[in-house]
Amino acid sequence: MSRIGKAPITIPQGIEVNVANGLVTVKGKKGTLTQKVDADITVTIKDGIITLSRPTDHKRHRSLHGLYRALIANMIKGVNEGYKTEQELVGVGYRASNKGQMLELSLGYSHNINFQLPAEIKVTTATEKGSNPKIILESHDKALLGMVAAKIRSLRKPEPYKGKGIKFVNEVLRRKAGKSAAKK
Repeated sequence: MSRIGKAPITIPQGIEVNVANGLVTVKGKKGTLTQKVDADITVTIKDGIITLSRPTDHKRHRSLHGLYRALIANMIKGVNEGYKTEQELVGVGYRASNKGQMLELSLGYSHNINFQLPAEIKVTTATEKGSNPKIILESHDKALLGMVAAKIRSLRKPEPYKGKGIKFVNEVLRRKAGKSAAKK
């Protein structure tokens, strides 16, 4: 039995969850999210607790059981608390600024990169003297936030020799030694 799938989800105060025709809708103070659930997985709400069940122990049903339980739990946490990710730009002359939902990045290319963010994501940029510029992304949708953060990171991935590029805060990069000194 799936350990993740059989764990119940408690609905916090102020969160409204509806299940209809294989579609789970979660409403909260941060926004509204919907997720289509496979027809084989049964979602039941009773006394403020969501439980998911599967018809058989086939591999497909086991994997979907845990998947949908995790997706619904992430939706509930997102509309209640929200998600936040921070990225920093490591490199001389790397800058980030935003005007509304337009993120402007200077990453050492011959031109600046303008990145239009979805309306569901709130972006702030911070540049403090003595530290690397930061991009802070906040949203109630965890999947969308992760995709946008990965896309921004892909514009200039951190390279292994000096570590220059866009990296997540607290991300540990695998570094290489580079060329060794000339032999005598």
